Amino acid sequence: MADKHVQWQDATVLEREDVADGIVRIVLEPAQPVAPQPGAHIDVLVNLSAGRDDTRSYSIAGASRDGRRLAISVSRRPDSRGGSEYMHARQPGDRLRITQPLQDFPLRIGAPSYVLVAGGVGITAIRGMASTLKRLGAEYTLHYVGNSRSRMAYLENLEATHGDCLASHITTEDGRMDVDELLATVPRDAELYMCGPIRLMEAIRRIWERDGRDITALRYETFGNSGWFDAEPFRVEVPRLGVTVQVKPGESMLEALESAGVDMMSDCRRGECGLCEVDILHLDGRVDHRDVFYSERQKAPNSKMCCCVSRVVAGPNPDAGPGRVSIEVT
Repeated sequence: MADKHVQWQDATVLEREDVADGIVRIVLEPAQPVAPQPGAHIDVLVNLSAGRDDTRSYSIAGASRDGRRLAISVSRRPDSRGGSEYMHARQPGDRLRITQPLQDFPLRIGAPSYVLVAGGVGITAIRGMASTLKRLGAEYTLHYVGNSRSRMAYLENLEATHGDCLASHITTEDGRMDVDELLATVPRDAELYMCGPIRLMEAIRRIWERDGRDITALRYETFGNSGWFDAEPFRVEVPRLGVTVQVKPGESMLEALESAGVDMMSDCRRGECGLCEVDILHLDGRVDHRDVFYSERQKAPNSKMCCCVSRVVAGPNPDAGPGRVSIEVT
């Protein structure tokens, strides 16, 4: 993994609370507190199966002004690669290794107006931004998208705090949200910040670009593990190194290659930076591009992929077997 030049420290779990179906809020006390900015996250060292350690990134869902209490929210996913299971098992008194707050998703103060869009547990990255904009008296609207109320963390608190500035889109009550209708209400000079599943963010980005809006006014952070297809096992070959590995549904290509001893470059592990890019030499199946690094034009040829999040799935012929890909790593 690339050196982020970050400072690691111990942290103690102070509180653990279920805040929605499958979502737990964990409050941490860092040994060396730093006050976080809106949109910041921390990396956490998690212990995966077979004693293997890895890092996971979690947005800061709340913090004291002095940074002595940091709250994160973790969703337990059926396609979890092990990090969410580990975090859901943490209890008060447990010790963790975490970084200081890191900022890859800054809120720019001074825009004429703001639109915030959170899908599911993406509210953790957006919640602090909404609180900051409210405190500053800025013009903003917060759109919170979820399948059901029971799976929408902090919904009642957000309703009480933001009132008419909050628009809830609950699929089981209102049907699927119409992204065209949402963007039709966004002023041309507004900045839009979004965090959520890749399908939601890609739909917003496509319409944003189609309408000729300023792409620099569209800012986002992704989960890094949501895709267009269900995770399937697939085989990856690195001919130059003579390496062939099977990638399980519960692990990324990057993790599988690292476990096989391949020296890989990576940084964000959320499909945002592109450092883990690999060249595709041969493909049987299709690439499930789960990154937000490439444009649609760059994804179309299926000549490259971000191996930290993107996957290969079988083609339309069900008899063709699992997907396979041959790659070149730098």
